[in-house]
Amino acid sequence: MVKKHSTGRLSINLFWIIGIISFVFLFNDQIYAQEGVRIDIRQPNVAPLPIAITDFSSDGQVDSQVGVDLAKVISADLERSGLFSPIDKRAFIQTAESLRQGPRFGDWRVINAQALVTGTTSQLPDGRVRVEFYLFDVAAEQQMTAFAYSTQLSNWRRIAHKIADAIYARLTGENGYFDSQIVYIAESGPQNNRKKQLAIMDQDGENHQFLTDGRSMVLTPRFSPSSRDITYMSFSGKKPRVYLFNIETRQQELLGDFPGMTFAPRFSPDGNRVVMSLAQDGNTEIYVMDLRTRNQTRLTNNPSIDTSPSFSPDGSNIVFNSDRGGSQQLYTMTADGGNVQRISYGKGRYGTPVWSPRGDLIAFTRIYEGSFYIGVMRPDGSGERLLTQGYLVEGPTWSPNGRVLSFFKQNQNGKVKIYTIDLTGRNEREVLTPLDASDPAWSPLIP
Repeated sequence: MVKKHSTGRLSINLFWIIGIISFVFLFNDQIYAQEGVRIDIRQPNVAPLPIAITDFSSDGQVDSQVGVDLAKVISADLERSGLFSPIDKRAFIQTAESLRQGPRFGDWRVINAQALVTGTTSQLPDGRVRVEFYLFDVAAEQQMTAFAYSTQLSNWRRIAHKIADAIYARLTGENGYFDSQIVYIAESGPQNNRKKQLAIMDQDGENHQFLTDGRSMVLTPRFSPSSRDITYMSFSGKKPRVYLFNIETRQQELLGDFPGMTFAPRFSPDGNRVVMSLAQDGNTEIYVMDLRTRNQTRLTNNPSIDTSPSFSPDGSNIVFNSDRGGSQQLYTMTADGGNVQRISYGKGRYGTPVWSPRGDLIAFTRIYEGSFYIGVMRPDGSGERLLTQGYLVEGPTWSPNGRVLSFFKQNQNGKVKIYTIDLTGRNEREVLTPLDASDPAWSPLIP
């Protein structure tokens, strides 16, 4: 449906349902096409952009705290990226209410704001809330983009993430990653009797939920491309095997009836297949299962340990780790198991490779002289860079835009936490979780 807003701007309504939650998403076309203020994230050292994000003003019918919370989440998202430096609200000269009449750009230049975000909330007749936001280039005194969303009030946090994504995209030229989730292993209890259960949260650590009750230990969760299904390994029935879990129905399903232990599963980019490892009679090989037919195909055939497979984003190739050359290294092969090529040649051992959603890099864990590292290399093995190091760092996973990695870090006392780091290796941040946390997997952007 296409209609004119009261402001005279063209808008498009899109209806979207996730589980029992539904909301309407309104989109205003970009007002100005000029380049304006911009962040070049291709540079290795980028100074954070000073940005002013005001509380969203209310029409008097929506609780004013909603506008405060929206601004707080948007600011936190952008600040955690390391690319933005939100300005303290106490420095603001122009009030949020007076911004309804338009920005006084001179007031924002005085406090060194290069970009300005404002917004409003209003009550709709059907009970939903309409959230509008505007992004301005302060120096050019121009509006760069504007969106309006209509939704149930309970969705306010998602709207904040979507606004942060829109700002990130407009100022960097690349997609954002804030409207996404992380599934991980929540850990509790003594080290010799650890309780490990599936948990899920927004990428900023909010909206935390447990997905399993911890009666069976689970490991290595991985999202489907739709973000609605998870594949993982469970010790249910005291036999480690790969399962599927639907987030909406909370139903889990055993994937295949293999004679041995199955583990290290991961979806194909189209979501129709799951690639995994099967350990049987002292040998570990990589198999792929078609989820539509449940037919399985063996991809490797070698007396060594072949595991941790990960598809390239176009589905044509798979990276995995193997000790077939005498030590654990990274290899690539075509999706049918052909043309196996070794790509890692550094000292030590390499494992847990994950192909970037951009296709340009492979992230990995490297173990060398008693230390663990998270690094990246190109798919042909060139350009290796180590981003972080620790007593135990492991299990990288990519943000939806391929600009940030999440991983887990364990200290010598056994405490284990989830962190994020960007491709420069400079912006390492802990993601706060209620319990110890390991083995994160980042979802695509929520559809």
